[in-house]
Amino acid sequence: MRTDLEAVFRSLKSELGLHPTCHHKEDRAEGHLFITVLAYQAIQVLRRKLRGHGINDSWPTLRRIFAGQLRVTATFKQKDGSTLHVRKSTTAGPKLQQLYDALGLPASPGTVQKLVV
Repeated sequence: MRTDLEAVFRSLKSELGLHPTCHHKEDRAEGHLFITVLAYQAIQVLRRKLRGHGINDSWPTLRRIFAGQLRVTATFKQKDGSTLHVRKSTTAGPKLQQLYDALGLPASPGTVQKLVV
């Protein structure tokens, strides 16, 4: 459990930018600690729900699988001179689809967004 805890906190510090910083005010240090503990709890809730479906992957493995899906924006110049931006999620791979199914989440987070500028 300690190794797992250390792996999660290492991830929070590096990937989420929740690394220790020099805080000059106590309330900022407390806020930093609160956000880190909150993020850790969210990860543990996610992993507990996945374990209930027989998925026992480590946090680094889960993070790598979730990172395989992106939100992308395609930009098109229109004939009238305006620009169309279309934003949508990429398709989830089979392993990510399995995670979404276990969590009861849609495999295509967010909606297709169109913006004409």
